[in-house]
Amino acid sequence: MAIVRVKDKDFAPFIPEEMIREAVARLASGINRDYRGKEPLFLCILNGSFIFAADLIRRIDLPCQVSFVRYSSYSGTESTHYIKNLIGLNEDLAGRDIVIVEDIIDTGLTIAHLLAELKDKRAASVRIAAFCMKPDAFKEDYKIDYLGLSIPDDFVVGYGLDYDGYGRNLPAIYKILKP
Repeated sequence: MAIVRVKDKDFAPFIPEEMIREAVARLASGINRDYRGKEPLFLCILNGSFIFAADLIRRIDLPCQVSFVRYSSYSGTESTHYIKNLIGLNEDLAGRDIVIVEDIIDTGLTIAHLLAELKDKRAASVRIAAFCMKPDAFKEDYKIDYLGLSIPDDFVVGYGLDYDGYGRNLPAIYKILKP
């Protein structure tokens, strides 16, 4: 893995593809175990989670459904701390077991917003699966049930994570090089 340029910034190798595959396999194994005999609905947060969600769901060996919501909270490399709802929930969630699928949790604001939306939907259960989390940036108070990796509070791209929409297609994860 070499340094890559995304738009106007350079990024160094951080999490290789093999480590990503191992984390996804571990998460899928836990979900398969915990939801045996159930039919969960995977609620994936666009745009970032689409690659992680696809890899994770291909490893789920039980009946399930998949749906999507889309929120926006970033501008460039910084969180705006404001959640914009771009695509909302359309499913009846009453009595359903929900697994929220997120690529990265930093402040935690996006999922807190979604959890508030889900509160009145009468789901049987709601759990969270995140590929990675930045514990030093996390400001909320909820449990992440399935966590792939904890990472430092650095800006990262690749494996669905982006910088202004670019870099999602990188198969590994890269962290920003500070000037």
